[in-house]
Amino acid sequence: MKIVLAEKVSPATVEVFAAEAGWQVLTHDQVKDLPAAVKDADALVVRSAVQVDDALMAAAEKLRVIGRAGVGVDNIDADAATRRGIVVMNTPGANAVAVAELTLGLMVALARQVPRATETMHAGKWEKKSLQGAELRGKKLGILGLGRIGLEVARRARSFGMELVGHDPFVSASIARENAIRLVGAEELFAEADYLTLHVGLTPQTQGIINAATLRTMKKGVRIVNCARGELVVEKDLAEALKSGQVAGAALDVFEKEPPKESPFFGLPNVILTPHIAGSTAEAQEAVGVQIALQVKEYLKSGVVQNAVNLPSLTHEEFQELAPYMTLAERLGTFLAQFPRGTIDSIGIKYRGRVAELKTDLVRNAAIAGVLGHLEAVNRINAASIAAERGIRLHEEKREASAGGAGSVVQLTLHTTGGTGTAEIAASGAVLHGEQPRLLRLDGIDIEAPLQGTLLAIRNHDVPGVIGRIGTILGEHKINIANFALGRANGGGGATALAVLQIDGEAPEAVIQKLRAEPAITGVRQVTL
Repeated sequence: MKIVLAEKVSPATVEVFAAEAGWQVLTHDQVKDLPAAVKDADALVVRSAVQVDDALMAAAEKLRVIGRAGVGVDNIDADAATRRGIVVMNTPGANAVAVAELTLGLMVALARQVPRATETMHAGKWEKKSLQGAELRGKKLGILGLGRIGLEVARRARSFGMELVGHDPFVSASIARENAIRLVGAEELFAEADYLTLHVGLTPQTQGIINAATLRTMKKGVRIVNCARGELVVEKDLAEALKSGQVAGAALDVFEKEPPKESPFFGLPNVILTPHIAGSTAEAQEAVGVQIALQVKEYLKSGVVQNAVNLPSLTHEEFQELAPYMTLAERLGTFLAQFPRGTIDSIGIKYRGRVAELKTDLVRNAAIAGVLGHLEAVNRINAASIAAERGIRLHEEKREASAGGAGSVVQLTLHTTGGTGTAEIAASGAVLHGEQPRLLRLDGIDIEAPLQGTLLAIRNHDVPGVIGRIGTILGEHKINIANFALGRANGGGGATALAVLQIDGEAPEAVIQKLRAEPAITGVRQVTL
């Protein structure tokens, strides 16, 4: 494995990779030409300075994962990475304590006018009377966003004796209760807070959430702290509110454009400005570096996806449980893709049993990757994106198993269109003994066969003598049968039967043609998995 560390990281971060035998680690001071360095790299680790755009990824022919030592991924084109099948990971929460501590520090600085106090002292002035402040104790702190950082802020604010209200549609009531936070709507949060601190990510819903309209709903004299994202605040609106006294003070560590060349906050005495340093502690930088290194290493070694921004994250235990179903789904896709019946219009995936309760995005992507495996660079990361680009519709359905029902089953259906109209082919499978993918049903016929190696799928009229002829033909050509599975339409007595044979090696085309020439055989397909 080759790892490129494009920006400076701690020695402990380098050591995570260097400890792996045979891995090549290129540190930032060794990188003279980044596109050349990543050409044969398996992983790229950056912080916030390096721009990882589509052009850079195009130069990285083997790149599998991009790790961001930090939270924001504005410097990484995640959509381009997804199209190219590259996982993008970040490290949310690794610097949570650092950000929470600065948030509380800025609140204290606002309450006690620390910047003006130190400025006047340096000027040789003693303005004790004019610097009377206020206590945080008893004040109501509104926390917008109760992720890791928001909860760390809450825990520390409690020790100051503050009353906590919070808004986050994705946090449970039990977590809020454990941290003495009263959950309210966003409007109520803005209306009640004496201090308001922002800890949400940037989304279309949160961009500009602090604006002229929301500022008017707040208490006169509210104080606002933003250590999250500059784009959460409409800067000119907040500046006007600070000038009018609607907002008594603000402490801002992030800005719409960084570094700000011009800002409506420059020169305002009731604003504390810091240069995006909330996560910049020695401890936090060590933590985010080591965390991203461990995540990248785990992905390269075992495929476990953690804190990915373009895929659902899985714990090691979740990945271990899902991995066999990813293999099953991919082989079902590869199997069905070798039964061409026209152009694929849509793909349907059904999950039944325990697997339906799991995070199935990677199972879905594995199935699509199997179906589209003849295309270049289709994998479990970009499969859904490539399907969408090609206009292939996806349908998923989940159904938990009923009491006493069968175990986990994955069913894959390909809907196709062609000169003869529309058609579909479906197959379902399960995992045997926790690791062996098995075919359970093909085109409405129950049949159990291994999904591995070379398979012959043979359709025939349900008449005597067919099995013997198949065995004779293969035997005459020295082709050994490893497994022979049989199924009949309508449970027997029907017009159609199906055989799926696992054979050693591949059957030459002449053998396939000889099988097809048999009067009772209506179709033969050789499938390689």
